[in-house]
Amino acid sequence: MSVWLPTASCTPEACLTDPAPTVALPRRALRLAACLAVLTVGLVLSLPARALPRGPRDRLARFWARGLLGSLGVTVRIEPGSGAEGGVLLVANHVSWLDIPLIAAARPGRSLAKTEVRHWPVLGPLIAWGGTVFLDRDRLRTLPATVAEVAATLRAGHPVIVFPEGSTWCGRESGRFRPAFFEAAVRSGTPVQPVAIRYRLDDGRPTSAPAFIGEDGLLTSLARVVAVRGLVAELAFRPAVEAPPTDPARPWEARKSLARTAQSAVEGIR
Repeated sequence: MSVWLPTASCTPEACLTDPAPTVALPRRALRLAACLAVLTVGLVLSLPARALPRGPRDRLARFWARGLLGSLGVTVRIEPGSGAEGGVLLVANHVSWLDIPLIAAARPGRSLAKTEVRHWPVLGPLIAWGGTVFLDRDRLRTLPATVAEVAATLRAGHPVIVFPEGSTWCGRESGRFRPAFFEAAVRSGTPVQPVAIRYRLDDGRPTSAPAFIGEDGLLTSLARVVAVRGLVAELAFRPAVEAPPTDPARPWEARKSLARTAQSAVEGIR
């Protein structure tokens, strides 16, 4: 367990109990094969894509992310609204490993991820080559340096995606937005944009099938996702929030205020 970030109370046994319609085994196999093909294309293109100007690179990233989700049988729905341009801290509730390509399908950016993600098969190297900022959750002394790296990335005009709950939750339950990385927005003078993520079936029912929680393994979660019929991933951008002025006597209040405001915006549409 991390010494400073929370562990969600959600577990597969308690939270993955909602029945969901499934597809036949041949369809699941086709989805897995298509997913592997899309990942392979991503690995091949990742290095040359980094040499492209930002506009074409972002369009390619959006196209690839939608292709990855589509290969898994996931339909993407983005609610009307637009993401802020340039350096912006995108903060979202965290349900699944699908959250990162889902946000990238609308607003590509560098992500903050735990160091364990780097070692995931196939997906890990791809995430690393995409410029992900990795955080060692078990070493508290590395936090200031990681916050500083995120702040520098924001100052350079690049968006950064952060999941401030600190852990994945099933979607029915959620955690408190931790204020640590809101400090990066305060230091860099960049806005914070709340983003709400929801997973439903195509009949409108919420589902926890994509949740990546507890002792769930990546392959187990992947097998569960490709089995679902009619999985819909919904994304909603809320208006960007500017950082409040910093009180020299209470410098922590600015990041705490941002965390509370962002969480209220996300929970208001979930």
